[in-house]
Amino acid sequence: MFSSRQQLKMPRKMVVIFGASNILWMVFAISQASKMEIFLEPRVAAQIGDVISLTCSTTGCETPSFSWRTQIDSPLNGKVKNEGNNSTLTMDPVSFNNEHAYLCTATCGSKKLEKGIQVEIYSFPKDPEIQLSGPLEVGKPVTVTCLVRDVYPFDRLEMNLMNGNDLLQSKDFLEPMEKKSLETKSLEVTFTPTNEDIGKGLVCRAQLHMDEIDFEPKERETTKELQVYISPRKTVISVNPSTRLQEGGSVTMTCASEGLPPPQIFWSKKLDNGNLQLLSGNATLTLIAMRLEDSGTYVCEGVNEVGKDGKEVELIVQEKPFTVEIFPGPQIIAQIGDSVVLTCGVTDCESPSFSWRTQIDSPLSGMVKVEGTKSTLTLSPVNLENEHSYLCTVTCGHKKLEKGIKVDLYSFPRDPEVEMSGLLVDGNPVTVSCEVPNVYPSDRLEIELFKGETIIESKSFLEDMDKKSLETKSLEMTFIPTTEDTGKVLVCLAKLHIDEMEFEPKQRQSTQTLYVNVAPRDTTVVVSPSSIVEEGSPVNMTCSSDGLPAPNILWSRRLSNGRLQSLSEDPTLTLTSAKMEDSGIYVCEGINQAGISRKEVELIIQGRENNKDYFSPELLVLYCASSLIIPAIGMIIYFARRANMKGSYSLVEAQKSKV
Repeated sequence: MFSSRQQLKMPRKMVVIFGASNILWMVFAISQASKMEIFLEPRVAAQIGDVISLTCSTTGCETPSFSWRTQIDSPLNGKVKNEGNNSTLTMDPVSFNNEHAYLCTATCGSKKLEKGIQVEIYSFPKDPEIQLSGPLEVGKPVTVTCLVRDVYPFDRLEMNLMNGNDLLQSKDFLEPMEKKSLETKSLEVTFTPTNEDIGKGLVCRAQLHMDEIDFEPKERETTKELQVYISPRKTVISVNPSTRLQEGGSVTMTCASEGLPPPQIFWSKKLDNGNLQLLSGNATLTLIAMRLEDSGTYVCEGVNEVGKDGKEVELIVQEKPFTVEIFPGPQIIAQIGDSVVLTCGVTDCESPSFSWRTQIDSPLSGMVKVEGTKSTLTLSPVNLENEHSYLCTVTCGHKKLEKGIKVDLYSFPRDPEVEMSGLLVDGNPVTVSCEVPNVYPSDRLEIELFKGETIIESKSFLEDMDKKSLETKSLEMTFIPTTEDTGKVLVCLAKLHIDEMEFEPKQRQSTQTLYVNVAPRDTTVVVSPSSIVEEGSPVNMTCSSDGLPAPNILWSRRLSNGRLQSLSEDPTLTLTSAKMEDSGIYVCEGINQAGISRKEVELIIQGRENNKDYFSPELLVLYCASSLIIPAIGMIIYFARRANMKGSYSLVEAQKSKV
């Protein structure tokens, strides 16, 4: 009934099609020549939560009626659908309430047939789960639990737990069920892992013994590979060069520990309160520029999933004269708006105190922070008020040391901005503006304007600054573009000449490719065959215009009120059959972004009544032919009469006589 492939592909839906196997025939007479039959399989298996359809079919009756009921007359817990000779009872989803014998009754006239089907319910939806009470450590007992969830009927369940090919435990669940329900059953085993268990696999196999019904799978299993651990041990530390150090010196300590998996090494320092301060997660710990406060107990621990093992070493740092350094150096170059951090550090002093001031005792305009042997002065954002020399004073015991640093500022944040006063049109003057925003110091600024490789304008801003401030400086020039300028590049180059300060960039540039437009011109209109045509004749008016970019053509007609009526955007305006009302002024415009050029043409349409005296080619031919034929006839008559008088006539002789 159900193949394993169907169970795998459709775990949530089963449709039962009742065929010809195990058919119970019930026959009665409808008439002497007809029979009625009913088809229904005797048994079907359904998993809780799935969908199942029972189909009852009849033959031998054109319009049967159907009814369904359980053998104990309990609710159907399903939906019935009748279609012709079939009736389907669908249970969606299948539950414990569907575990019944169902009867299908087919009625044809006064005759009835009935057949039953037993619905067997089960639940075996998931593979077993293997759970461990903790990590597997060699020599330490661990409890393995095998779980099978949502099983029914559990009294048919058998579970086996194996380590590799060795059976650890088997269990049947034969206790009676108090009520129908989905149960989770488990099997527990405690064992002690050994080195030989490394690489083996725990196998939990579950079997649901219901041989009387057909479903798949009836057996499920789960395998879990054993990962056996060994707790860290034999931890050792090596110190180079020694555990006794001079202030400012360095030391390297290396730690090793055995275990499975290999332990990870952690270095910590034991604090005065007994807590550990984590320093590193590497096997090697290197301490440089040792200070007095670096003296103390250092702890190495080897740690893996099942344990840890530690070792301690005592370092002693001896005092030496302290020194003060200020970073990043005697001078710092910063751009206005950035963040500047001045760091004052001391060595060879256990508990220094710090103070900051400007050389002219102006306000600091910054935030001071002290961390151990370092003090920082943060200027964020740095502005023109911070352009000073700063002094850091360190006090260690009865001694003081002072270091200074000079803060020099500049502002050159963005590339120049190139703007045109308008569209570039051949022959029209245009003003180019090159602007450098927020520059300081502006008296060091130079702006150069290039067209291609040629410099066309430059400007330096050497005027004295009344006060420190961010300035926006610009260079402007007017030039007349030509079509030869198209494709050339305008380059605005700004230079901030501060050679005594190291920063980048000291020059910025912006480029703009020139595209010179040519306003439409030389607009012409060609009318074919003529601007004066007879009514009904075709007329083509073709317009062209020069310009860059190539102008678009717009045809319009001038109305009686002077306004233009748009007609077409094609270069050629065609009237296939001209009418009298088409007469008028037609306007062609060549248009591009640089301008408009206009050409007008007057079209005159004449009516046919104005051409009564028309002299046709046929009449001309007839006229010419008649002018030749009439004299010829006269000559023939003349010569014929002469022939009658003489009795003969020779055209040759006649010609000679004339001579």
